[in-house]
Amino acid sequence: MELLRGRIRDYAWGSRTAIAELQGRPVPSAGPEAELWLGAHPGAPATVDRDGEPVDLTDLLVAEPANWLGERLVGRFGTRLPFLLKVLAADAPLSLQAHPDAEQARAGHAADVERVNYVDPFHKPELLVALSPFEALCGFRDPAESAAAIGAFGVPALEPVVAALREGPAGLREAVRLLLSWPEAERAGLVAAVLAAEAGGPDAVLARALAVDYPADPGVLVALLLHHVRLAPGEAIWMPAGNLHAYLRGTGVEIMAASDNVLRGGLTPKRVDVDELLRVLRFEVLDEPVVAPVAVAPGVVTWSVPVEDFALHRVLVGPGSPLARLALPGPRVVLCRAGKLVVDDGVGTVTLGPGQAAIGTAVGGPLVIGGEGEGYVATVGLR
Repeated sequence: MELLRGRIRDYAWGSRTAIAELQGRPVPSAGPEAELWLGAHPGAPATVDRDGEPVDLTDLLVAEPANWLGERLVGRFGTRLPFLLKVLAADAPLSLQAHPDAEQARAGHAADVERVNYVDPFHKPELLVALSPFEALCGFRDPAESAAAIGAFGVPALEPVVAALREGPAGLREAVRLLLSWPEAERAGLVAAVLAAEAGGPDAVLARALAVDYPADPGVLVALLLHHVRLAPGEAIWMPAGNLHAYLRGTGVEIMAASDNVLRGGLTPKRVDVDELLRVLRFEVLDEPVVAPVAVAPGVVTWSVPVEDFALHRVLVGPGSPLARLALPGPRVVLCRAGKLVVDDGVGTVTLGPGQAAIGTAVGGPLVIGGEGEGYVATVGLR
């Protein structure tokens, strides 16, 4: 194992406290800190020390693929790390978005020569595990509930949307199309009419909260078609291809396939390609967006997801508890969330404090984690 130094992304929606507190730095930070990236994504690759100098992990993977990735991984994914581990800290809502499946990503990237929607040929499923109370929008809920929520505003212009939703799942596509195709000149008036309505309840509260930041964005109403999820620490949400979602507030550990393919659907000043979004979205009701942890060993849980690109485990160790032993395929990235962890892969041993991370190559043996604290282990999902 070797120390891995991640990079912080300063997106405007980020927190000025969460990541700084995790790493033991002064609070508040000088600016928003949205994500700590711990991987080999070319946009912000983490680094490993070599002779006292930081070397990008991306360069090491290309230079030493057999050591870092192993033949099996190179054969499946090439000389790249297929997953990206993050700490995500949101103080404001992120955009509504969805991601293509693998086939859509390959075809879209080949056809999209200007790289407007498809900047790489990879899919981007995501899993987020809450570290704090976390709010998100994830997956279409029962359209009858959405019809009641939007109908309660009593805005005549929204009647076609309500009528489409009353058709059940078959009307979801039309409802989304109507909202996202709303004439630009009429959007502010639509949102203002919704805010002026006397409707109460959680849906009205959500719409009003989102309208504070997006007073002329029909995504305020698209949000009401989705599950409003409140996660307790340790609970997770799974976002497969075609699933419309948005993070609203909170801190979590996110693991995703390493891709930048995002199709936005509102709550953003950025471009929304309505036609392409409608092509990618899966218009089906998501019965249960929350994924519960599954115990796999003493002090070790995982969240089962059906992808080969990644897997995530949480490890809790302490006085009197046995060492955590994880026979997981390499490479492995370990993040210490709290306490002090001693991580050994048979090749090297590192000691991690809160906010620190380490990486082990494909040639290492099973991970043995001791000390006292909480950690997250990211690896590939291949078995």
